[in-house]
Amino acid sequence: MNTFFYGVLPYIALTIFVGGTIVRYTFFERGWTTKSSEFLSKKDLKWANPIFHLGLLMAFGGHFVGILVPKFVTEAAGTDEAAYHMMSLGGGLPAGALFLLGFLLLLRRRFAGSDYMKVNTSPMDRWLYLVLFLTIVSGCIGTLSNIPGTFDYRESIAPWFRSLLMMQPNVSYMSGVPAVFQFHMMMWMLLAILFPFTRLVHCLSLPFEYLFRSNIIYRKK
Repeated sequence: MNTFFYGVLPYIALTIFVGGTIVRYTFFERGWTTKSSEFLSKKDLKWANPIFHLGLLMAFGGHFVGILVPKFVTEAAGTDEAAYHMMSLGGGLPAGALFLLGFLLLLRRRFAGSDYMKVNTSPMDRWLYLVLFLTIVSGCIGTLSNIPGTFDYRESIAPWFRSLLMMQPNVSYMSGVPAVFQFHMMMWMLLAILFPFTRLVHCLSLPFEYLFRSNIIYRKK
C-alpha cells in the first residue's frame, strides 16, 4: 500500500488532473467557469475573497520553495537549517492563518448564507469544500505541530516529490513521515483528482484576462 499511495496514486492524480482538464476545456468549454455567485451575495466577499487568495498565493510560494528547492541549495547560499526553519515559520504561519480564515469566511458564505447560495451549491461544490477544508486544516496542523522543528520535510517529503517529477518515485522517503503530513499528501492528490470537475479550473484561465476586464454590472432588482 505504501508503494501504491506514494508511487502509483500520484501519477493517477496527475493523469486525471492534466487529462481531465484538457478534455473539459476542449469538449466542455462553456462549463469552464467559476460559476460566479457575486451577484447572489456580494458584501460577504469583500474580505473573504482577497484574504483567501492572498493566503493561497503565500502558501503556494512557500510550498514551491520548500519542496522544489533542494536543501543543499539554501545551505550553499548561507542559510542553515535553524535559520531556514524560522524563515519558513515566519511565512508559513501567517499564510496558513490567512488561507484558513479566508476559506472559513467563504465556507460560511456558501453554506450559512442566503437561500440563493444554498440553491446554487452543487454536490460537487460540497465535495470540493470538504476536500479543501481537510487539505488546509491538515497543512495548518502539520505546520503548528512542527514548530519545534523535530521533523525535516526537506529530507523526506521534498525529495520524494522531486523523485516523482523525475519519473523515478522513491517511496522509501515517505516511511516514518508523521501521519498528519501523510494525510496532507493524500488530500492534495484527491484535490488534484477533483480539480478538472470543479470551479477550480478558472485558475488556469490564461492569460488571466479576468484580472484586467471591466467589471460586470448587475442590476440590484
